[in-house]
Amino acid sequence: MTSRVDFISALLLLWCLCRHVLGSGDSGTGIVPSPDRSADGADLLSAGTMVDTHSAMLRQGNTDECDIVMNLSAADRCAFVKATPDCSMEDSFINYLKMAFCLLPPNLTPLTITLCIIWLLILFIVLGLTASKFFCPNLSAISSSLRLTHNVAGVTFLALGNGAPDVFSATVAFSRPHTAGLAIGALFGAGIFVTTVVAGSVSLVKPFTVASRPFLRDVIFYMAAVFWTFIILYRGTISLGETLGYMGLYVVYVVTVIVSAYIYSHQKHSATRSSVQSSTHAPELQTSESDQAPLLSNGSIQQGYDSEYRPLLPYCESTSSILLNSLNPVDSRTWRRKTWRWRTVKILKMPLEVLLLLTVPVVDPDKEDRNWRRPLNCLHLITAPLVCVLTFSSGEYGLYLIEGQFPVWALTLLFGLFLSAIVFLTTSNDQPPAYHLVFSLLGFLVSAMWISAAASEVVSILHMLGVVLSLSNNLLGLTLLAWGNSIGDCFSDITIARQGYPRMALSACFGGIIFNMLIGVGIGCLIQMFNNEPVVTLEPEGLLTWVLAGSLGLSLVFSFILVPLRCFHLGRAYGIFLLLFYAVFLLVALLTEFGFIHT
Repeated sequence: MTSRVDFISALLLLWCLCRHVLGSGDSGTGIVPSPDRSADGADLLSAGTMVDTHSAMLRQGNTDECDIVMNLSAADRCAFVKATPDCSMEDSFINYLKMAFCLLPPNLTPLTITLCIIWLLILFIVLGLTASKFFCPNLSAISSSLRLTHNVAGVTFLALGNGAPDVFSATVAFSRPHTAGLAIGALFGAGIFVTTVVAGSVSLVKPFTVASRPFLRDVIFYMAAVFWTFIILYRGTISLGETLGYMGLYVVYVVTVIVSAYIYSHQKHSATRSSVQSSTHAPELQTSESDQAPLLSNGSIQQGYDSEYRPLLPYCESTSSILLNSLNPVDSRTWRRKTWRWRTVKILKMPLEVLLLLTVPVVDPDKEDRNWRRPLNCLHLITAPLVCVLTFSSGEYGLYLIEGQFPVWALTLLFGLFLSAIVFLTTSNDQPPAYHLVFSLLGFLVSAMWISAAASEVVSILHMLGVVLSLSNNLLGLTLLAWGNSIGDCFSDITIARQGYPRMALSACFGGIIFNMLIGVGIGCLIQMFNNEPVVTLEPEGLLTWVLAGSLGLSLVFSFILVPLRCFHLGRAYGIFLLLFYAVFLLVALLTEFGFIHT
C-alpha cells in the first residue's frame, strides 16, 4: 500500500504540473485560452460561438456536453456547469465540477486540482483497505460456511475479493452514459498492465515453467472476452442478450475450471491408488504401527503440557476493554519491529481503519472465537445499516422523508438499536452465538457499499480531471484508474513470486482480469439498461480506444504463441520483452491522445 500511494501521488503531481505549464494560456487556468474580453470587461461568449463549438464536439463523436466548459470564459463556466445535465454528477456525494468552477476562483484551479488529487489518493487507500481487510475475509468466511472447494471459491469469491475495486469502478463508470470511456480504458489498461508488467515482473523475479493447460485455458477465455468487447465497441451498441452473455461466458469459465480440476484430481487419485496396490502389504503394516506410537506419545505430551500450563483462574475481559481493543488497528508487536516509514503511513491510515472497524463486522473462521467481539458486533448492528442507507445512491434514499416527516435514516437507526439490544442481552463475551456467520453476510454487504461509494467518487474525480485538463476518459482510465487499482496487485504478485510461488502469482494475474472484464461490463450495462433504455450505446472516444483494444489483443496473441514455443518456460528474456511491450504501448497511447498519431 505504501509503494502504491507513493507511485500514484508522484505520478499525478508530475502529470498535472506538466499539463498546467505546457497548456497555460491567457485564461489563467492552464488549459484552454479564453476568448477576448469585451469592452466593458465582462467575459462573454456569443450564442453562435457556443453552437459552433457544440457542433464541432458532436462531429468528433463526443456527446458529453460538459467537455466544452473549458472553451467558455471563466465567468460563464459556473453557470454552464449548473445548467448542463452532463455536469450534474448525481451519483457522487460531491459535485467536483461545481467545486472547481463555482466554489473557488479561476486563478486557484491548480489548488483545486491538487486537493482533488489528494482526495483521490485517500479514496484509493479506502478501496485497498476495505477490499483486503474487510471484504475478502468475509468472503472467505462465506465460502467456508458454504463448504466450497478451493477451485470454486478461487474463481468466484476470491476473484470478487481481489478484483472488487476494479469491478466496482467499472460498474459505476459503465452505469453512467458519459463515463463509459473510463471503464473501457480501465479494463483494457489494467488488462495490458497485468499481462505485461505484472507477468513480466514475475518472470524477472522468479523464472519458472507455467502449467500449460490452465495457462492456455485462461488466455483463450480472456481473448474471447476481449474480442467480444471489441465487436461491441465496433458496433456501438449492446443489447440485453449480449450483456447477459458476458456473465454467461464467465459461468462457462467457472464450469470449465471446476471440471478441469475434477478431471485432474480423478486422474491423480487413480494414479495414486494404482501405485498403492502395486506395493506389498507387509511394509504397510510395519509403517502404520511405527507411525502410531509417536502420534500417541505426542498427543499425551501435548495434553500434559496444556493441562500443566492452563491458567488456574480464567481471565475475564470487561466489555469496555473488549470494545477498545477491538477498535485498535495497531498491533504492539508489529509496531515495534516495523520501520519509521511504515509507522508514518500507519498513523495516516488509522482514522480510516477505525472508521471501517466501527462499521464493518469481520468473521474469521480460522480463529477459535471466529473474531466474535460482543460489544463491537452489537455496535455494528447500529452503524452498518446506517452506512448502507446513507451510501446507497449517494444517500438519496437515506434522506427520504416518510410521509414528508420522518427520515429513513432515523427509522434505520431505531431498528438497529432494537436489534442491537436484543443481541447484547442474549449473548455473552466468551462464546459466539450460533448465528454469528450472519455477521459475515452483513460485513460483506457493508464493505461492498463502502467500495461502491469510494468507486463512485473515484470515477467522478477522474471525470472532473478529464474536463479540467482536457484529457479523454480513455486515457484517464488506462493510466490513473488502471494503475491505482492494479499497483497493489502488482506488488502482491511479485512478493508471492519471491516466496517461491510464481505459478500462483501468474494464475492470479489472468483469473482476476477475466472476472473484472466480464462481470464489470455485464453488471454496469445492466444497471444502465435498468435506468434508461434496453439498448446501451457505447461510442468509442476516438483512435485511442482502438489502440487500447488492439494492444491488449496483440499482447494476448503474443502470450498464446510465444509461451508454448518456449515450452511454457517464462524466463528473464520474456519478462524484459513484456515490459518493453508495455512501454511501447504507453508511448503510442500518449502520442495518440495528444494528437501526434491520428487518422
